[in-house]
Amino acid sequence: MKSYQKLTTTQPAARRVEEEGAAPLPTDRGKLAPWWVGSGLLVVAVLLSTITVWVLRQVSGGWLGATPPPKCLLVPESHRFDCYPERHVVVTQEMCESRACCFIQVPPPAEGKQGVPWCFYPPDFPSYTLESLNQTALGMTGLLVRREKAYYPRDIEKLRLDVEFETDTRLHIKITDAANPRYEVPLDVPRVMKRAENPIYSLNFSWDPFGVLLQRKTTGAVLLNTTVAPLIFADQFLQISTSLPSKFLYGLGEHRGSLLHSLDWNTLTLWARDVSPTETFNLYGAHPFYLLMEEGGDAHGVFLLNSNAMEVALQPAPGLTWRTIGGVLDFYIFLGPDPNMVIQQYQQVIGFPAMPPLWALGFHLCRWGYGSSNETWQTVRAMRNYQIPQDAQWNDIDYMDGYRDFTLDSQKFASLPSLVQDLHKHGQHYVMILDPGISSTSPHGSYWPFDEGLRRGLFLNTTQGQPLIGQVWPGYTAFADFSNPDTHQWWLENLQHFYAHVPFDGLWIDMNEPSNFMDGSEDGCPPGDFDSPPYTPAVLGDSLSAKTVCASAKQKASVHYNLHNLYGLMEAKATASALIQIRGKRPFVISRSTFPSQGRYSGHWLGDNRSQWKDMYYSIPGLLSFSLFGIPLVGADICGFSGSTSEELCTRWMQLGAFYPFARNHNTQNEKAQDPTAFSPAARTAMKDVLLTRYSLLPFLYTLFHRAHLQGDTVARPLFFEFPWDVATWELDRQFLWGRSLLVTPVLEPGVDSVTGYVPQGTWYDFYTGSSVNSSGEMLKMSAPLEHLNLHIREGSVLPTQKPGTTTEVTRGNPLRLIVALSSHATAWGDLFWDDGESLDTFEQGNYSYVVFNVTQNIFTSTVLHASTEATKVTIGTLSIFGVQKPPSKVLLNGQEKPFSYLDNQVLTVSDLGISLSQGFSLQWL
Repeated sequence: MKSYQKLTTTQPAARRVEEEGAAPLPTDRGKLAPWWVGSGLLVVAVLLSTITVWVLRQVSGGWLGATPPPKCLLVPESHRFDCYPERHVVVTQEMCESRACCFIQVPPPAEGKQGVPWCFYPPDFPSYTLESLNQTALGMTGLLVRREKAYYPRDIEKLRLDVEFETDTRLHIKITDAANPRYEVPLDVPRVMKRAENPIYSLNFSWDPFGVLLQRKTTGAVLLNTTVAPLIFADQFLQISTSLPSKFLYGLGEHRGSLLHSLDWNTLTLWARDVSPTETFNLYGAHPFYLLMEEGGDAHGVFLLNSNAMEVALQPAPGLTWRTIGGVLDFYIFLGPDPNMVIQQYQQVIGFPAMPPLWALGFHLCRWGYGSSNETWQTVRAMRNYQIPQDAQWNDIDYMDGYRDFTLDSQKFASLPSLVQDLHKHGQHYVMILDPGISSTSPHGSYWPFDEGLRRGLFLNTTQGQPLIGQVWPGYTAFADFSNPDTHQWWLENLQHFYAHVPFDGLWIDMNEPSNFMDGSEDGCPPGDFDSPPYTPAVLGDSLSAKTVCASAKQKASVHYNLHNLYGLMEAKATASALIQIRGKRPFVISRSTFPSQGRYSGHWLGDNRSQWKDMYYSIPGLLSFSLFGIPLVGADICGFSGSTSEELCTRWMQLGAFYPFARNHNTQNEKAQDPTAFSPAARTAMKDVLLTRYSLLPFLYTLFHRAHLQGDTVARPLFFEFPWDVATWELDRQFLWGRSLLVTPVLEPGVDSVTGYVPQGTWYDFYTGSSVNSSGEMLKMSAPLEHLNLHIREGSVLPTQKPGTTTEVTRGNPLRLIVALSSHATAWGDLFWDDGESLDTFEQGNYSYVVFNVTQNIFTSTVLHASTEATKVTIGTLSIFGVQKPPSKVLLNGQEKPFSYLDNQVLTVSDLGISLSQGFSLQWL
């Protein structure tokens, strides 16, 4: 009998394998107690209590059929790992036992909820055995053998295990077919040259059954224990389960919900799908990465590098099961130990995000339903008339001729080139939408994108080798195959042709799951294991081809079955590359579908949300999740896309949206306008004011993006990232931070003039007034009239701000104001990254300035660590110091007395400094 067990390094069936190397195979493979049992007494207690409950349920008719075997009764409900995960099947005892699993019927959960599986693995279910384990230069390699067939077809008898101790905080574990090559994600990952010398983790293996046990050395916390359920590795069904050290788990996108996932029998499906964000649905992108907070405040992350259709089943044990239907099991584990470091380590594998152009951080305005370029232009003029900040004007598919890519409606949008010229003249930018579906019905010779794509063989093909035809906005369409490098060249040429008429600045790539208005194709999908696999994860529509193309479609790099979740990433890569070649500047791309490493090429918006209060709330966990995924340039459609907004909702949403890293107001057709100029003077002023606040903070925000690009820091940040020791922050997702030091507490409910938010321990300063709030780590009620957004600065920080203008171009020429928030020890620190805002690779080429601000012992110091000519074009005008305990008698700037003001709320202000950013200086108050 094989048991799935909790391992300790003293048990004979476990072999301790650490960075020093593997010991020889043990000769005595002893049998162990089931993994959830800590002692013999507990075995008896669990058994007796379970049998008692079972007897009671027998009497009440709760269970059907014969008495379950004792080995099944021994498994507590929360630890039952599903042996029959197929959806829309009422599992019977006969079906379950045909898989050699335990069957215990329990009362069904509430409507729409999942519950305890009726069919689950017994402790002795056959799994793989670790037959051999050998040292390698980077770790070890092993052979796994399965002696009994699993219940999915084409299960693989022999597996290869590769373990690499890549860094002291990163472990790489890969399991694949020992005999035959399998599809692997074509993602560039780092190749290490030497084994980690002092890893902060220790690794153990169970030999029979095979299992991995990973522990954190400092605390002994068990981060992975895969002995909890059998490993299954069939051609189209790969499954591995693990226990979790806590219930505080985040990530696993793209889904709508709270930031913290529920582990109450919750299955999350990863399969890119075009659907308005809805709870429980698989949405536009796929991100098989989770971050977990451990007891005590440590954190770790796990990334499964796999692009096939997948589901992740969470259960209250706490436990997790990865289920994917292709590829290999390729895991990276990141040991942190704090959550910021976990995300940095994750991005060291998938790549750091691109540095956006400065204008990308301005305010963007769009809608579907601008009837013409003149109507679009009227909106731009109205924004200018009210002096409301705006950096980019967008158009949805209205601008196209018959909704065909790379065309222009010559009637309604004839003046678009002039509009774009006017935007550029005012320091503004133009962004347009593109879809990957290329119209296939135009007469031959009349539509070059399709004709040329067909001639070069650049579309997805059916199994018969003909272009797969689906239906999107223009009608029947073929789909560009971005896995083919030749498609990137064709995409570039199409964009070059259009740019000659309309010199756009950025691109919005939509519908790239890819979306299809029909299931599969105009001819449906052929029979076979790609379109009808042995197991289909819990995807919306119950079919891999639901509202997308056939999984059997052929692409250059592989079959669509393997590449579907990569479609948006591959299109973003082609689009960013084209923009660089056309404009010679940093590309700006916003994509709907995403996959790990997307941040290197694009940002993301959270899709077709609704004008509802709950949608505004859900945008916060959405943007924080994408911060975890390495895509910091993210936001939701401000005021909601579909449905009709209200003035109150739109005002509150503009306040929140002004603090999305990517801030765009977007609206659907046939709804009333919701740009700031469409509302009453009071609402319009509130919206303008909060946008001016955003623009004043652009130097701070831009520096955060530099840190994201350089080392993988998050921009929008959950509170628990900065206060991981404070368990009260672990569930917070109605507030967030910019970086480590600016706390945003929006109003998310109608009809209120106050908001309750959590203020972590320490001193915080009101952003607008500098008045201090001392918190012990508590919920505080804050005044929040309709025109006010609560912002607080954390003690010990320096925020570089700037006098705001109506565009980033105007703003960047204005004087800087440095806001110092003194700690209780009267210290503070901050930094500023400054360049021309648009050139490629400024940091890499040394064309930037980097300035560090420091306060200690009543002396503020600005130190220029790196200088460029751009810094000579801007001056530091004002220094505001919050938390100066007593009025100074004098202030010295580089030793010279300087006028100052001091307010009762302990704010010291020194104005008219007139110092070039390129010059270091010191300011002292006595």
